Amino acid sequence: MVNQSQAAPSVRPGAVLAVLSAAAFMASLDLFIVNVAFDDIGRDFAGVSLSDLSWVLNGYAIVYAALLVPLGRLADRYGRKPGFLLGLSVFTLASLACAAASGPWELVGFRTLQAAGAALLTPTSLGLLVAATPTATRARAVRTWAATGALAAAVGPAVGGVLVEVSWRWVFLVNLPVGVAALIAAAKLVPDSRDPRAGRIPDLLGAVVLALAIGALSLGLVQGPEWGWTSSATLAALLGAAVGLGLFWVRAVRHPVPVVEPALLRVPAFAWSNATSILFSLAFAANLLLAVLWMQQVWGYSAVRTGLAIAPGPLMVPVFAAVAQRISGRVPVGRIAALGCVLLGVGAVLVLTSVGQEPSYATELLPGWLIGGIGVGFALPTILSAATIDLPAERSATGSAVINMSRQVGMVLGVSILVALIGRPVGFAAAHAAFGRAWLAVALVGVVAGVAALGMTPRRRAAATPTPARLAEAEAA
Repeated sequence: MVNQSQAAPSVRPGAVLAVLSAAAFMASLDLFIVNVAFDDIGRDFAGVSLSDLSWVLNGYAIVYAALLVPLGRLADRYGRKPGFLLGLSVFTLASLACAAASGPWELVGFRTLQAAGAALLTPTSLGLLVAATPTATRARAVRTWAATGALAAAVGPAVGGVLVEVSWRWVFLVNLPVGVAALIAAAKLVPDSRDPRAGRIPDLLGAVVLALAIGALSLGLVQGPEWGWTSSATLAALLGAAVGLGLFWVRAVRHPVPVVEPALLRVPAFAWSNATSILFSLAFAANLLLAVLWMQQVWGYSAVRTGLAIAPGPLMVPVFAAVAQRISGRVPVGRIAALGCVLLGVGAVLVLTSVGQEPSYATELLPGWLIGGIGVGFALPTILSAATIDLPAERSATGSAVINMSRQVGMVLGVSILVALIGRPVGFAAAHAAFGRAWLAVALVGVVAGVAALGMTPRRRAAATPTPARLAEAEAA
């Protein structure tokens, strides 16, 4: 990525940072507040099943994963500011449409539009920030930008709970004033930039094929319990996923600008980081939704109470990400990530063996939830930052986008498998058994992710410290 070494004299770096950080914060916040609103959306659309409702989350993640790399490259080629303004406009308008949705499938459709906007605004926001900021203050600006993601994770559940108490539609309406203000400010204050080395148009058809393949896999997993695992519909969905993934790989091998460059996967640290990212994100997404559904559907918590109960876990992430950074010079990053993955699984087991029918948050759910949050703090920034260390410098941005894509794919699989494991339990005993299966699956996947993480230590160990700048690049490139 080629950027200006100094900002133009007329540029106000502080104002640019504020505008771009606000937009990135809005996109990050959306994931956490929608999770808290999940149960209320289901009640409002009477008769909608958990499997159908899961597409509110999965539709977003699938489209975001598929479009992140090609849209980021297109913006590098044709101009990041037009890309940012377009992405922010799409995200904001789609948020309004989500709030006005009259049925679950309308909501799913508008969520996919939101995802397309987020896939464009996220990488362009960091590119614009780096180009507009003087060299002397660039690292600090990137750290501030990166902190918005952690802040969104920390305040998202509580904010979502308050909004849902009014109506789940406010989860989406809250994006409108922020989006409009950011659009006006960005048009006036943010200078354009682009990468003069950006070459040919990326493989957009390959991105569509990937989205369809992941969607078919999710469909088969989500509907399997209802359709029957050996039914023609389930088998057709799973076969379609296999064929789609095969076609995607063929395009990756043959296309001059593929979504995922096969050569990158021949770098061991990068390949193992992507495998770990998929597995860890699977467990993370399932664990988050499990906690929300348990508190709301079994314990009868309100959205506000659920949001406040969720918040302590994300608050552990920045604290233990800093711990991971301090020890990374002495401990291989693969072991740090492995520890985090295993701790996420340990937290799930502790919750599984503790929760009962009567709510007892402080003694039954909170301890395991905090341990899981500590695990996320160790694992997530380490995985994202270490993935690209052994890649050539000119491939680091692409590698960062691919690792984030893997993260989104893992989240789709996590929600899909969770829905398949929970089913439609009736009564506490059935619910406890169903949730128990899901928490056990989270623990097992966490352990497998820990094993995979041992292979991701870069050869250039000293450079693998998960600094905020590296984490920001991994989140947004």
